[in-house]
Amino acid sequence: MQTHLLPLLALVMCACGPAPDAPAAQDGSSPPVETRAANAPDQKPAFAGQTRAPSQALGVTYSVETVVGGLNHPWGLAFLPDGTRLVTERAGRLRLVSAGGQLSTPVAGLPAVDANGQGGLLDVAVDPNFASNGLIYWTYAQAGDGGNGTAAARGKLISGPSPRVEGVQVIWSQTPKLNSSLHFGGRLVFAKDGTLFITTGDRSIQEGRMQAQRLDGTLGKVIRIKSDGSIPSDNPYVGKAGAKSEIWSSGHRNLQAAALDPQGRLWTVEHGAKGGDELNQPEAGKDYGWPTATYGEEYSGRPIGDGITAKAGTEQPVYYWDPVIAPSGMVFYQADLFPAWKGSVLVGALRGQHVARLTLKDNRVVGEERLFEELDQRIRDVRVGPDGALYLLTDADDGKLLRVVPKP
Repeated sequence: MQTHLLPLLALVMCACGPAPDAPAAQDGSSPPVETRAANAPDQKPAFAGQTRAPSQALGVTYSVETVVGGLNHPWGLAFLPDGTRLVTERAGRLRLVSAGGQLSTPVAGLPAVDANGQGGLLDVAVDPNFASNGLIYWTYAQAGDGGNGTAAARGKLISGPSPRVEGVQVIWSQTPKLNSSLHFGGRLVFAKDGTLFITTGDRSIQEGRMQAQRLDGTLGKVIRIKSDGSIPSDNPYVGKAGAKSEIWSSGHRNLQAAALDPQGRLWTVEHGAKGGDELNQPEAGKDYGWPTATYGEEYSGRPIGDGITAKAGTEQPVYYWDPVIAPSGMVFYQADLFPAWKGSVLVGALRGQHVARLTLKDNRVVGEERLFEELDQRIRDVRVGPDGALYLLTDADDGKLLRVVPKP
């Protein structure tokens, strides 16, 4: 870690992002930011720019402040209307972080969380009508018959010296449950119409992987429900025999990043295997290919299935990374604090230990930049606060909530 990030006991620490000598060319002639050899070098993209987009360094300088540390593998972040931050810790704790950086005691009243491996307390979201109903939502690993799976719950948040949630309802549970500690997905995104998207994973094991494209279960899917858990009548599989009516899209591996674009469309980023992290714009009723058509390869180096990257009836990713960056958390930056970033997609990278800033044009990635590499931290979540600052969660035993602002 950079020496300017020490000492760890300081409440506020600054890391200044260096400006390059000159911005990279914007005409597509710059070499890609990725210089490592691909894991699957014989695979070819389906269209120009689908991978290894040109490097696009904008030269933005910034300062990074630590709002609070001492978090045990923080996973999800959301903002209350008064600026209070909600932060989940994977071990099963939900915390409130005040505007001044004070960390609350764990919020009481949450249902039992199966905290094991990648499972635990995952994302958190605030009801669009929080000011009138006080509701918050969270995803978590839920134990049950046959193993465990992702679930979503909601409750009314009661703040104060001993915060708690009341009237807790489990509004959705993944089926079937499997014995696995991997691939829970778990992001929550409220659509502009008030419906709620939930992302899931295939649970990694073969039994779950082979269900990602099946419609009789909810492994490897994007789910769409109403905020009370009921099913929107315009979901693509409503009334179709043998299909779960909450499914929005299928054929996903492990979706740990999701956000709405300025037009209100859902975008996701999912973990690939060894090569093949994917950026998608999931549409209703479409199949995104996992595991029958995908980029990358098995961790053993063997092909995934038949080793094909395209198949009739499945969708191509908008963009993919090979080697992987291990994506988690994303946001479309639309605030005014960083004008140069406006319109960018920002994606957290765990293995890559950076934030990938993507420039989109006509729904294609035309530039990529890697930010915050100097922090030497696994980035679990990326959010924009009501103040326009960028907020990051670092995935560690001593995880941190960081605030990024322009360099003075």
